[in-house]
Amino acid sequence: MAKPTMTLNGKLVEFDPGQTILEVATQNGVEIPTLCWLKDATPTGACRICLVEVKGARTLVASCAMPAGPGMEVSTDTPQVHTSRRLNIELLLASGNHNCLVCEKNGTCKLQALAYQYGISDIRFKGQTQQYATEDSNPLIVRDFSRCILCGRCVQACNEIQVNRAIGYGYRGAASKIVTSGDQPYHLSDCVFCGQCVEACPVGALTEKKAVGQGRSYELKQVRTTCPYCGVGCQMLLHVKAGKIVKVTAAQGPSNKGRLCVKGRFGYDFVHSPERLTTPLIKENGQFREASWEEALGLVAKKFKEVKKEHGPGAIAGLSSARTTNEENYLFQKLFRVGLGTNNVDHCARL
Repeated sequence: MAKPTMTLNGKLVEFDPGQTILEVATQNGVEIPTLCWLKDATPTGACRICLVEVKGARTLVASCAMPAGPGMEVSTDTPQVHTSRRLNIELLLASGNHNCLVCEKNGTCKLQALAYQYGISDIRFKGQTQQYATEDSNPLIVRDFSRCILCGRCVQACNEIQVNRAIGYGYRGAASKIVTSGDQPYHLSDCVFCGQCVEACPVGALTEKKAVGQGRSYELKQVRTTCPYCGVGCQMLLHVKAGKIVKVTAAQGPSNKGRLCVKGRFGYDFVHSPERLTTPLIKENGQFREASWEEALGLVAKKFKEVKKEHGPGAIAGLSSARTTNEENYLFQKLFRVGLGTNNVDHCARL
């Protein structure tokens, strides 16, 4: 059965029923800027940056929320569209404190990128905006309400992506803000500090506290890896400067789909801990000395054989770690059950 068609910037294109204009445009290589749209979340059309012209419509429509229809004629690159987008960008810039020089998001801010794209250097609108004090009373997330543009991406990330339901919209008019239950600080609320709101924020309203002042985006090298905390296999990006992890963000993976928990996103301090062991140690005469892996593993194998010969395999037990992969845990229990002949195997996740 033939797919329905619509006209996009003068070109006839096919689409699947249920797709939005934004999705159709994206799959056909037509870029429509967005601020509030979040992948895998319900579109809200809150920012009005993705407005397009639809023939026959009374006004410009939000492409992220408008379903594509058969025979629809859509234009994304008209003077009216660009005038409206520019006006909305100016209003967002005027709504708060958007000083890019000292903002942690400088270089990766979507609002900044749009202002640059449309050549906005002067803001015509001046006015009194509601200002709330910056919240930095917890050790992980800084909330700067003066930079918030109320796009709602953090709310969607919390309620629809992670389904923690810890934040939502509060108050009205110029006093509007993103709030927790009872408008409490994060650490006194239902927030579990997964940090998905920080990753979803397109501006500098939400930042990771430990990363503040540690480096600009162009100074950081991204290294993709697997989270070490459990066997789920969540994919993550380490943002590294001078050999040190500055922050962690989620990567798209089959198990996590761009999400992380509090441990995966914020629990990387152990990597650079001065107390971390970086080489095997062997105790001799009451003192530890450094050894090679070959020597250390050889000593362990020798001791296992001695204990098994003298006391039997039941005298040996193994405790595995949740920080290893499922495959490594399988090999661990195989070593003890088959190699050493004991079923005394346990796992730290039970403790």
